[in-house]
Amino acid sequence: MHRLLLFAVPLALAATPAPAAPTAAQAKMRAAIAAEVPRHEALLEKLVRQNSGSLNLAGVKAVGEMMRTELEPLGFRVEWVDMAATGRAGHIVATHTGNGRGQRVLMISHLDTVFEPDSGFTGWSREGSKVTGPGVGDDKGGLVVIVAALRAMQAAGTLKGADIKVVLTGDEEKTGTPLGAARRDLVEAGKWADVALEYENVATDAGRELATTARRSSTNWEIVATGRTGHSSGIFNASLGYGATYEMARILDEFRRTLPEPNLTFNVGVLVGGTPAALDDVGVKGRAEGKTNVIPARSVARGDLRSLTPEQDARVQAAMTAIVAKHLPGTDASIRFFEGYPSMPPTAANRALMAELNAVNRELGLPEMAEMDPAKRGAADSSFVAADAVTMGGLGAAGGGAHAVGEWVDLASLSRQALRNAALVSRLTATARRK
Repeated sequence: MHRLLLFAVPLALAATPAPAAPTAAQAKMRAAIAAEVPRHEALLEKLVRQNSGSLNLAGVKAVGEMMRTELEPLGFRVEWVDMAATGRAGHIVATHTGNGRGQRVLMISHLDTVFEPDSGFTGWSREGSKVTGPGVGDDKGGLVVIVAALRAMQAAGTLKGADIKVVLTGDEEKTGTPLGAARRDLVEAGKWADVALEYENVATDAGRELATTARRSSTNWEIVATGRTGHSSGIFNASLGYGATYEMARILDEFRRTLPEPNLTFNVGVLVGGTPAALDDVGVKGRAEGKTNVIPARSVARGDLRSLTPEQDARVQAAMTAIVAKHLPGTDASIRFFEGYPSMPPTAANRALMAELNAVNRELGLPEMAEMDPAKRGAADSSFVAADAVTMGGLGAAGGGAHAVGEWVDLASLSRQALRNAALVSRLTATARRK
């Protein structure tokens, strides 16, 4: 019922005919953004040069303070939410109180990157409009787009009456635990909001920028297989059975053969087997010993599962559990699933919000945006609010190479994305609330 109520808001907006030319406020936004290009490029460089790998707690907090400095002068009440209890630095929650009549908009980004101080990928380099650096697109470019859009709104006079909340998580790339505590403030913000916009890098296809109306989930799993150990000459017999490695191979191969379907993937990220064999506590490093003439006693694998809807996720987890439970002779196995990112299913409401964005694009003379295939995107924080707010993602900078050495951004995209977002948020926050 709540989702149906939310659906009515952007659908009604999308039905409103778009004007043929930019409004006076949009013209002011464009001028303000153009005048501040050097400022925003300098801000991006400053953010990128500050390492903020998820586990670099001081670095994440330093980026948070940089963002506080940007948001407070715009009239936001900025709170640093300490997350030491989850093993991470913390989050920024910034609130702008307007007149209380327009749509409440939540803007989501993150302070951290995948690049820890020892990653070897540091610094900032520029060739023309292409800049390279750790986290420049994911998601420091998104931070700059948010700042530039809000400053443009202020210049145009549309920020004053707007009810906006900005949540910048400090652990999007490596979430703290327990997950409920790590995402408590974001979930609460989603319940407050009518519309949620997420600022990871904009997706492209053949040079065309795309809108993200859906994202898949990301859940980790672990399988432990055990078997009777002994001399290899006895493998497959009634006494010793098949051993832990063959049991693991059976399970993973049956996953591969029987489970594939649209919008579903399941990756095996790490696998060890032997006598003994184990993974470390966080499941990223393994240790195993064995001899060719010894049947392995233990095998451990960890991977992820990505699905488009909660129903698909539950059904596939049940199928994986049933496969694990079959067992080769002389073996045993179990599977467990960890807390993870929920899915952001495609909805009519999200697509209507995309139509509203395209109405803005037409007004501004910018290319319209098609819908991104969710199978081609990873999980993001927007999924935690999608059950409560109409949601769209991928509104940040354009670039490539995310999560890899050489990650880059096209500086020209900062102004384009800032203008789109300033106009869209202005329109949403000026439209009466309906929930």
